[in-house]
Amino acid sequence: MPRSSERSAPSPLLRCLGWSAFVLCALAALLIGLGFVWFSWRVPADEISLDRDADGIVALTGGASRIADAIELLASGRGKRLLISGAYRATNSNEISRLNPEFGRWVRCCVDFDRSLNTLGNAIETKRWAESRGFRSLIIVTSNYHMPRALAEIAHQLPDVVLVPFPVVTDRQRAERWWGHWATTRRMLIEYVKYVFAKARMALSPDAGNRRTS
Repeated sequence: MPRSSERSAPSPLLRCLGWSAFVLCALAALLIGLGFVWFSWRVPADEISLDRDADGIVALTGGASRIADAIELLASGRGKRLLISGAYRATNSNEISRLNPEFGRWVRCCVDFDRSLNTLGNAIETKRWAESRGFRSLIIVTSNYHMPRALAEIAHQLPDVVLVPFPVVTDRQRAERWWGHWATTRRMLIEYVKYVFAKARMALSPDAGNRRTS
């Protein structure tokens, strides 16, 4: 007779469940990895030359030189007005004019601000601003790694508005590819996770862009 301490072999059902769980986890890891590769491929590596103008320009704050690049676009006639979305309380026309005196007259006449706290808030305020002014096309200015999520959020709120991306790429980003340094790799991973959660939220609320803001 077998010893009482010996354990019986797992049943075929348990073995099947175990392998199924392993395969599912492996597939999930593969999909996440492929998704991250696709996301990284979508992140622009260089700044672009715009091939068209737009009704308005939107700069999402939070990264180096976003505001300065957006003001340059405004001054060059690429859009009629500029929205600086997510501006700090201390950020206003006077402060920006002081920092960019050569663009003072454009800042005083044609720049608006909102105080939204995150990318979803940026998109909602952009919707209000664009609808109030009847804009049908927008140039979106933000950091290159933030551009996929920014475009997704704004497009979800404004599905019938043409969005023209203008990614901001710093000198360091051009010199150091994201996979070569842990800090930039970590930033890309975090942004990818935020992008996935944002897309999941949009899938659960597909009609958000059809609701007009008051």
